[in-house]
Amino acid sequence: MQFWAMVAHETDGGVDLVREEVGDDSLGPGVVTIKVHFSSANFKDGLAVTPGGGVVRSYPIVPGIDLTGEVIDSEDPAFAPGDLVIAHGYDIGVAHNGGFAEYARVPAEWVVKLDGLTTREAAALGTAGFTAALSVQALLDRGLTPAAGPVLVTGATGGVGTVAVDILAGLGFEVVASTGKTDAGERLAALGAKSVIGRLPEDPDAKPRPLAKAQWAGAVDSVGGKSLAHVLSTIRYGGAAAVSGLTGGTGLPTTVMPFILRGVALLGIDSVQFPIDKRRELWTRLGKDLKPQHLSDYENYAPVTRAAEVLDSIRAGRHSGRTVLGVAGEF
Repeated sequence: MQFWAMVAHETDGGVDLVREEVGDDSLGPGVVTIKVHFSSANFKDGLAVTPGGGVVRSYPIVPGIDLTGEVIDSEDPAFAPGDLVIAHGYDIGVAHNGGFAEYARVPAEWVVKLDGLTTREAAALGTAGFTAALSVQALLDRGLTPAAGPVLVTGATGGVGTVAVDILAGLGFEVVASTGKTDAGERLAALGAKSVIGRLPEDPDAKPRPLAKAQWAGAVDSVGGKSLAHVLSTIRYGGAAAVSGLTGGTGLPTTVMPFILRGVALLGIDSVQFPIDKRRELWTRLGKDLKPQHLSDYENYAPVTRAAEVLDSIRAGRHSGRTVLGVAGEF
């Protein structure tokens, strides 16, 4: 079988993403073969085509950490031809050819059967939406309820932030959205944010305070760095921050004060190696009670052949919401 794929090649000057015809040998190990309908654009995909991005083990590789589509062959009885599925995380798109191709083959323990979502909706959610749902679930597991007070979402126009605002608002929480994009207020309000504020801290050059005025019952943070330090210092007693990002840096200039004086919890969120049984349970919820109500409002579309320019916009910080990359019929 010959088919089309977008393949990333390492060159002397960087990484080139090019359209190529490939064969069965590019599918890689696995027992579930999927005709890919959609992939999506993520910051990690941007790193995959960035020199020194640090996520790809070796080139060439087909990027695309998310893929949705239809099973066409399976050696595992849990999946049958015609099943609509999503696969994301694990080694997909970084050490195992991913979703920027007409076909993909993956281990059965990486595959989730869709329930309540179309393949396009699932791709619009993708890793970012799943990470948002994991963050919300972690806060709910800590006992957070709408009655506890406002919940802060940082990086609110990004993939994780946008979906988090949508899900939390749908659950009845008072959501405060933090973003550096000054024109995003109306969009975020339409998703359910009660108020929209700028980046935190307001003065990025100020030394973070160990404790500041307690404001938030909980937080979903996809920024990290000084922003996370500020957020931790403003969480109310017994609250928690679910943390999944590092666009603001990998350092955390804080102290133990929020943890030992206010009982604040720092909840690390990882969607890459999250166990498949729990992953399937959460995707079922994403098709039901956690399904975002406004997904079509922040879903953008581009053919996968334009992936390079979409990923450029993500790396440059110009991107908002979620971009579905159409695969079927786009080569």
